[in-house]
Amino acid sequence: MILINLLPHREIARKKRKDIFNASLGAAALLGGLMAGLIFLWFQAQITAQQDKNQTLQTEIDQFNLQIKDIAGLESEITALRARQQAVEDLQADRNLPVHLLSEMVKQLPEGVYITSMRQDGQNVQFQGVAQSNERVSELLRNLGGNSPWFARPELVEIVAASVTLAPRDMRRVANFNIRVKLVRASEAEKAKPNAPAAK
Repeated sequence: MILINLLPHREIARKKRKDIFNASLGAAALLGGLMAGLIFLWFQAQITAQQDKNQTLQTEIDQFNLQIKDIAGLESEITALRARQQAVEDLQADRNLPVHLLSEMVKQLPEGVYITSMRQDGQNVQFQGVAQSNERVSELLRNLGGNSPWFARPELVEIVAASVTLAPRDMRRVANFNIRVKLVRASEAEKAKPNAPAAK
C-alpha cells in the first residue's frame, strides 16, 4: 500500500529551521554577552589594579615630599647654625683686632709720620696724621698695602700741604693726610701670613 503524506511538511521543515536559527541566535547572543561580561570584568580588574598601584605610588610620593620638606628644614637649620658659629668665631677672633691694629701701626709707621687720630667703623679704619713729606705718606701706604697681613686695600683719601711752627722763627712744611684701610680678620690674616714674605 502506498502512503501519502498530506501534512504540510514544508512549513514544518521551515518552522524547524527557524527554531534552530532562533536557538542558535539566542545561544550566540548569550555567548557574546558572556564574553563581553568577562572582558568587562577583566578590564575592571586591570583598572582596579592600576588604581591601586597609582594610590601606592601617590602615598610613596607624599612620604618622599614630607621627607624632602624635612631635609630642606634641616638644611636651613644647618645653614643658620653655621652662620651663628661663624659669627661667634668672628667675634672671638675680632676681640684681639685692636691689639693687632696698634701693634702693626707701630711696625708700619715710617720715620717722620705721626698719627693724630684713628677711627674704626667695623672692619674699616681711618687714620689722620701729619708727615714730613708726601714721600713719607707714600711709604706708609706701601707698608700698609704690602708689608702687613692685618691691613688690606689702603686708600689715600686726602693729602693737604700745611705749615707747622716749631719755634718762633722755625716753620716747616708738612703734609696732613687722611688714609682709609680695611682691617683683616684674624682667620684671613693667618692664611695670608705665609704669603707675606714672598710679597717683599
